[in-house]
Amino acid sequence: MSFQPVNPKPYLNSLIGLKVCVRLKFSGTEYHGTLVSVDNYMNVLLDKDVCEIEQQEPGQSPDLTKGTPLNNQVFVRCNNVMWIGKDV
Repeated sequence: MSFQPVNPKPYLNSLIGLKVCVRLKFSGTEYHGTLVSVDNYMNVLLDKDVCEIEQQEPGQSPDLTKGTPLNNQVFVRCNNVMWIGKDV
């Protein structure tokens, strides 16, 4: 089986305007909110009902009801992001 690298820019651009989950690399914190924009460096801006969830136990799914609601936009610098995905 061979590995085929995928360009992440089209994927991230397809998520603009949708609810996403951004997990941070070093702290394990997750931000759930609406993706407003992504720049050429893959910095992300979240807006509208952003919720911050602290690190969970390994193998445990995050409980969105225990998150801290944030009233402002959240800017996450690219080197802090472990992964970004569509929020379910």
